[in-house]
Amino acid sequence: MTAHRLLAADPLLVLQIVALVGGAVILVAAALHDVAARTIPNWAPAGLALFGLVLRFESGELLTGLAVGLAVFLVATFCWTRGWMGGGDVKLLAGTAIFMPPAHVTDTLLAITLAGGVVGLIYMAWRAVLRRRGMVPGPRPHQLLARVLRAERWRLLRGCPLPYASAIAVGTLFMLASR
Repeated sequence: MTAHRLLAADPLLVLQIVALVGGAVILVAAALHDVAARTIPNWAPAGLALFGLVLRFESGELLTGLAVGLAVFLVATFCWTRGWMGGGDVKLLAGTAIFMPPAHVTDTLLAITLAGGVVGLIYMAWRAVLRRRGMVPGPRPHQLLARVLRAERWRLLRGCPLPYASAIAVGTLFMLASR
């Protein structure tokens, strides 16, 4: 059976694929926005949760998915009150917990934590290199990527928080790919 016939025969499969791809795109967009501006737009966690609701409804795990999402939100909110994470990260983690199947949320959180450690190590190494070389401001670049990299250098040298949405995206996408 060809892919076209398979998709036509099973509209729920099409819905699943759209939700999974849509969620992956949202995660990447949130990570890029967090790197560039250190914020996560509210539409990202909301969209991810919406795609998650579609997936949880289709799989018959809607209430469980909502309960797990709420639990993750509450624990992450506690971390936010302590200053350990940002508010956008809290919302994105809750959306991710709804998006992923409830049985895989713990593994996804572990993958996110490991990805966060890698992001932290990369930033520590980059900071050490920048401190050795010194930072020469130079003219403000016109290209977006060059401007983002310049802003990242500035943030690194001042010890600003890391863009944790990148770890959330990498950990979640890794878990989606390994399913």
